[in-house]
Amino acid sequence: MTAIFVVTIANLFPGIHVDNFTTSLVVAAILALLNIFVKPILILFTLPITIFTFGLFLLVVNALIILMCDSLVTGFKVDGFWWALLFSLALSFLQSLLRKAVEQVDGRNPNNYR
Repeated sequence: MTAIFVVTIANLFPGIHVDNFTTSLVVAAILALLNIFVKPILILFTLPITIFTFGLFLLVVNALIILMCDSLVTGFKVDGFWWALLFSLALSFLQSLLRKAVEQVDGRNPNNYR
């Protein structure tokens, strides 16, 4: 689903460019790998400023992850930090909506577990 969201966001925002759906699949895979391996290290190094900003600096970390993906994937272009931040916010929002919809349809809610 992330690949579909990447294409959707690229069509909505003029500062995000994706060549084709195959590129969006690669972007989704690279973002997953960066979030697994690089993001925890960035969070650890930026922990003092993250605490000082009450967690808002994590938005910057997310934008940096998007910019890293931009530099790694040919055919995916982000026109700057602010577009990366907006892309990150939009992607997170869409993924949250999907997660909420799946919870309602499936009936699984982590808050209901005993």
